[in-house]
Amino acid sequence: MNTQPERHPILDRIDEHFEQPGDGVGDDFEEFLTLLEAGELRAARPVGENGDHRWQVEPSVKRGILLGFRLGETIQMESPVGLQFSDKDTYPTQKIPVVDRNVRIVPGGNSVRRGSYLGENVTMMPPAFVNVGGYVDDGSMIDSHALVGSCAQIGKDVHLSAAAQIGGVLEPINQTPVIVEDEVMVGAHAGLFEGVQVGRRAVIGAGCVITASTPVYDLVREKVYRASDDEPLRIPQGAVVIPGSRPARGEFAEEHGLQMAALLIIKYRDASTDAATALEELLR
Repeated sequence: MNTQPERHPILDRIDEHFEQPGDGVGDDFEEFLTLLEAGELRAARPVGENGDHRWQVEPSVKRGILLGFRLGETIQMESPVGLQFSDKDTYPTQKIPVVDRNVRIVPGGNSVRRGSYLGENVTMMPPAFVNVGGYVDDGSMIDSHALVGSCAQIGKDVHLSAAAQIGGVLEPINQTPVIVEDEVMVGAHAGLFEGVQVGRRAVIGAGCVITASTPVYDLVREKVYRASDDEPLRIPQGAVVIPGSRPARGEFAEEHGLQMAALLIIKYRDASTDAATALEELLR
């Protein structure tokens, strides 16, 4: 069971500083970043049984991240190899305990911002980027040109294929970030945005772009999944999603044979799918 942990006292202080920065704001913000980088604070976390859980957002984490932008000043920075860049001095790149966690960050343009978390046995292929508030759990792979956006939550043994884009969100404060649960495969050039949740062991095919306004048509269960005012769009556990199309409505569309993009669930994950999407253990 995933139970909600006791609220960390730093979050109360962060809320106070967000309204009006007070004494000790610098030390409190540093502690806040350290807890994010240790995985002890998260922008959202699962609550309930593994098979029947929900995701609970922690708005104070987003407030803390936004506070960091207000506190920071844009400065010029240089890497040890002479690369020049500029950013808020509150959000430099992070020095990760790569040996202790057995993290592989392959050279060639990878960047992990302060305030994000990489778990044990994570691999990053260049170039890739993990933004502040992002959480990448154990055993996951972030492939070349992939993005983990601000506050995005990536589960265990997830494979983000080349050029996969996991969108970030800081505002509105209460909005659920993009969530990718354990053992999901996200195909090349796929994009997940606007609080989409992908259930455990799902496969998002290459080129799928999923937003809050995207309907997903389940050909197996004969259902249509959509976001609502109260709930995000959720891709069911084990679903295999591919790009498709559907006829556009109206006389003009019919006259010209026009089609609209659609996302289709064509099957649910089985042994043959597992073989096709297996992560290369030798690469780890």
